[in-house]
Amino acid sequence: MAHESTPSSTPHTPRRGDGLLRVALAFFAIGFVAIVAIFLTPVLSDSEPGLVLYLVALACPIGFLLGIVAALRQGRRSR
Repeated sequence: MAHESTPSSTPHTPRRGDGLLRVALAFFAIGFVAIVAIFLTPVLSDSEPGLVLYLVALACPIGFLLGIVAALRQGRRSR
């Protein structure tokens, strides 16, 4: 019996979808921090959160959607 060798794959080989996943995680984290800041602003001070915080908070759902796209692209590639 001949034993076929499989090509060795390094675990740290960067793939194309990994970059999109990292961007998605960054957007999600930034948006999540902005959401927490929106809730903490009235508690820590007597002022209302600014419009900038609300706009930055939109990064959270954008990151979530990009994460779904990245997962779908990586799943399709592995087949």
